[in-house]
Amino acid sequence: MQMGLVGLGKMGGFMRTRIKDAGIEVVGYDPRPEVTDVGSLAELTEALDAPRIVWVMVPSGEPTRSTVRTLSETLSPGDLVIDGGNSKYTDDAINAELLSAKGISYIDCGVSGGVWGLENGYGLMCGGAKDDVARAMPIFDALRPPGERADGFVHAGQVGAGHYAKMVHNGIEYGLMHAYGEGYEILDAEPLIEDVTGTLRAWTNGTVVRSWLLELLVKALQEDPGLAEISDYTTDSGEGRWTVEEAIRHSVPANVISAALFARFASRQEGGSPALKAVSALRNQFGGHSVVPKSATSE
Repeated sequence: MQMGLVGLGKMGGFMRTRIKDAGIEVVGYDPRPEVTDVGSLAELTEALDAPRIVWVMVPSGEPTRSTVRTLSETLSPGDLVIDGGNSKYTDDAINAELLSAKGISYIDCGVSGGVWGLENGYGLMCGGAKDDVARAMPIFDALRPPGERADGFVHAGQVGAGHYAKMVHNGIEYGLMHAYGEGYEILDAEPLIEDVTGTLRAWTNGTVVRSWLLELLVKALQEDPGLAEISDYTTDSGEGRWTVEEAIRHSVPANVISAALFARFASRQEGGSPALKAVSALRNQFGGHSVVPKSATSE
């Protein structure tokens, strides 16, 4: 089996390695000549045997939309495009319609795992036709964590369902990270607690609040005690906003997710927050997202 992979950045590059390790031939395209296998999307198409599968792993919004438009002109009827980026789910119907007019199938796939996915596997949430998902299943099996498929993969529904599921996943992530951040700040403020990092570490095994995110917070504190080198300026990549918009549309009282999103907005104003430092550190730990050094906000 072979596939094309467009976008060889932080996640795409690791995904290429994991898929290759499963015995699937991967032809990658990226604008950076030092990592790409071919020089253009047209060359990518020529390098693959029909019917083709091409996975798109580029930034959401116009970069993904323009990539899909180009692929609609280079690919052939019977081919399949998978968008594995963090696209807004409303883009999926547009992409699917554009490709369908050319006889090309489309799957949207939410991917979770960040920079640790190469080692641990990626959680996958797919939307699309049943036959298309079945056709791409060897790729999904190569990417997902080991063990029972249902513990790391779901065919959530029709086109759009995968990115919708990933959007809500990331909205929940906002709330979880902020809760850990607030807990860290309270512990750090109390003189009775002489070992904040040790306390958090003790929660990573056997307690009801244990999680991979908590382990990453401990790792961040061990690497940078007190998070002295990180500002509390915390960005957001869109999914939290979209989740809150959907909560409003469905009249769901998403109090925690909304508060976590607004806290990120507040972090960009003057002042400082240990809780937001913890959130920024967590985003860097699991996703390789950039952090704003403290020096950059104090000039």
